[in-house]
Amino acid sequence: MYSCKIVAPAARSLASQSRVTLRPLSTAVVSKREHAPCSVAQYNGLPAMTTLPTQTQVLQVLRQFQTSASRQDIDQAAKYIGAGAATIGAGGSGAGIGSVFGSLVIGFARNPSIKGQLFSYTILGFALSEAMGLFCLMMAFLILFAF
Repeated sequence: MYSCKIVAPAARSLASQSRVTLRPLSTAVVSKREHAPCSVAQYNGLPAMTTLPTQTQVLQVLRQFQTSASRQDIDQAAKYIGAGAATIGAGGSGAGIGSVFGSLVIGFARNPSIKGQLFSYTILGFALSEAMGLFCLMMAFLILFAF
């Protein structure tokens, strides 16, 4: 609807070589002149309807929107973006594993007598951090292949 109000005065002002071309587009939109009515159907390539559309015509228009190629492309792009965002956690998991084993080395250097206890805590921290990375990877695969 707004495109009809913007496009028609702009096209008319470009076509004429008068003083109207010098005024800004906002004054052409705000002007009180009546323009030919435009419908959304005309811009979608459908014939303009002078009466109310029937239920089958509405369903045909909706079906065109739902199965359009651009919508499928947008859905596919959203899947890839979501999967990429879900795999960011795998980098955090790698940093966590490095931190856990770095702390093991520091703890062992300070007190070598508790090697067994430090190693069991390290394996527990490694397992939890690795599990978080696997959960991120699982969510990425779910986004890509389940939805």
